Amino acid sequence: MKKNWLVIALISVLSLAVSTTVHAAKKSQTSSSRVVKAKAASTKAKIKARPVARKVVRRSSVRMRPAVAPSPPRVRVAKAAEQVDVRNLARVSVSAAPIGGGKAVANMAAASGASGSSYGQLYGLHHTQDPLDLKSSVALIMDQDTNEVVFAKNSEAVLPIASLTKLMTAMVMVEARLPLDETLTVTSEDVDTEKNSSSRLAVGVSLTRGELLHLALMSSENRAAHALGRTYPGGLPAFVLAMNAKARSLGMGDTRYVDPTGLNSGNQSSARDLAALVKAAYQQPLIRELSTSQEHAVRVGARQLQFRNTNSLVRNPSWDIGLQKTGYIVEAGRCLVMQAKMAGRKFIMVFLDSTGKYSRQADAERVRRWLETATQKGTLSGVTHVKVTS
Repeated sequence: MKKNWLVIALISVLSLAVSTTVHAAKKSQTSSSRVVKAKAASTKAKIKARPVARKVVRRSSVRMRPAVAPSPPRVRVAKAAEQVDVRNLARVSVSAAPIGGGKAVANMAAASGASGSSYGQLYGLHHTQDPLDLKSSVALIMDQDTNEVVFAKNSEAVLPIASLTKLMTAMVMVEARLPLDETLTVTSEDVDTEKNSSSRLAVGVSLTRGELLHLALMSSENRAAHALGRTYPGGLPAFVLAMNAKARSLGMGDTRYVDPTGLNSGNQSSARDLAALVKAAYQQPLIRELSTSQEHAVRVGARQLQFRNTNSLVRNPSWDIGLQKTGYIVEAGRCLVMQAKMAGRKFIMVFLDSTGKYSRQADAERVRRWLETATQKGTLSGVTHVKVTS
């Protein structure tokens, strides 16, 4: 009986010891597991925190050296153009595009603003090839005396004309015979809110009408041109009406004016119309003189401001230019009209929608070399027409 009791007691003691050992082992294992998890979480957090800077650097380097070149602006232009059905507009524009208001015109202006492309680019006119490889999408070269057109490229396309508008502004002013010595003051109304262009004529500056006309033609001063229109009898509306009436009297059927500066893309015309305008403006000695002036200084208070001609060709002694005007806004591209003596004849030259800051002058040089060479060889006959076929 005692032996049995001792055996039972021994078994109980052994069971208790085993149970204690197992419990301790489990507790130790649980604790170790928690420590491992904690360490893992800490390590993970550290890893997660550390590579952020490295990832940013990698992404930055990828942007700087892209494996694939970004889409060219042309793609974005195409998308913007699709919204206004450029294919139809391109066909119409060559045979006198509509120049009135309407949804199509508004859409075209929106597409040009969104893409930073000229109307000519959106119309596809720059795809037109020509023998002289001109950078202007529209060009016309006409004998001033005979009206013979010796070169025409998209000459019927109707496009924004930018500051070429100021040539008509000058025509209306000269024919109105307003006193050129009358002092006019630049006001806040003359500040450009269309394109937010800068001007050296501050609000409050007073100059004579003659000086304002000089700066408008020579330096394409927008505030000067606007002040001329604003102070016309009847104000700006009457002035714009007079501009359009003069255009009609000259047979400029593709032309429309909405302001005297050309900052608004609604000022539109064709190369043929502009050639007619240049021929008419050439009959005005004052316009010839002021437009070809190389530079002019005006006194503003105690200061003297020096202005230069926007057309560098008037300073080139190899050119004999009788009249000129430049123009630029995004919608129009670089524009230039001139009357010049070349190859012993007087020619009127029109270049619209040229790409590149100096490309319009370079196009004029190309034309002059071609005319001189063709005249020497006796091959300047007929007319070279280049038109869009799409």
